[in-house]
Amino acid sequence: LPLLLLDFLHFVFVAFYFLLVPLGTSFKLLHHSQEGFVDIFSRGGALLKTVSDPGFHLMLPYVTRYEPIQVTLQTDEVKNIPCGTKGGVMIYLKKIEVVNRLRKEYVYETILNYGVKYDKTWVYDKIHHEINQFCSAHSLQEEYIDKSDQIDEIMKEAIQRDCTRYAPGIEIISVRVTKPSILRTIARNYEQMEEERTKVPIATEMQKVVVKEAETLKKKAVTEAEKDAQVSMIYMNQKVNEKESIKRQQEIENEIFLAREKSLADANYHRVMKEAEAN
Repeated sequence: LPLLLLDFLHFVFVAFYFLLVPLGTSFKLLHHSQEGFVDIFSRGGALLKTVSDPGFHLMLPYVTRYEPIQVTLQTDEVKNIPCGTKGGVMIYLKKIEVVNRLRKEYVYETILNYGVKYDKTWVYDKIHHEINQFCSAHSLQEEYIDKSDQIDEIMKEAIQRDCTRYAPGIEIISVRVTKPSILRTIARNYEQMEEERTKVPIATEMQKVVVKEAETLKKKAVTEAEKDAQVSMIYMNQKVNEKESIKRQQEIENEIFLAREKSLADANYHRVMKEAEAN
């Protein structure tokens, strides 16, 4: 009987809608859902399981209420988050952006458990909690310098871990954490540290240049010495060769002289022998 009554009322409202709309009344029976959103309905405060797709849909005015729920990527911004470090220093994070999405098949379950403002529980409040947990376990040096490039991924994993356990329809795409704001005096100390750190590689490079120049001069001196030694060796070998050439020439002349004298002596000997024989 209740179902028949609702169907009858539905028919009556449809008839009234098409009769009253041309008259310019604001009696709203037809509504539409935008692309990227789905609509959820409640009746008498009770959430209905109906989740509408984009397009036009009928509803019972004053009896049924609807809420548009975004199921595409959305970015929630959490601003001015206080962060107390392990050492007791208070810093502030100006802005944290959380890119997230509610999966369409989990819309009813998520809204039923956490309401239309589900992102307040699982994004805004969760970010505050996780940031406080992170800050209380790390020093200012770790948060501002050492792990500043890791905090985005740490926050993403922390939020997604609990969402997967308690609200599986919420998907955390990325988290972007801005650089924390610290006291000017502390910031100046870090700037001076950075300035000193940049001097080290400059000095190292200058030292390398000096060493390189010294090595170049050394190689040049060795090259010059080797060249001079080679020139001296060549000159010495030239002198030795000249001496040997002169010595060899003298030996040849002596051999020629001895051969001539021997030839003359032999000739004279034969002549004397011939004369002796003749006598």
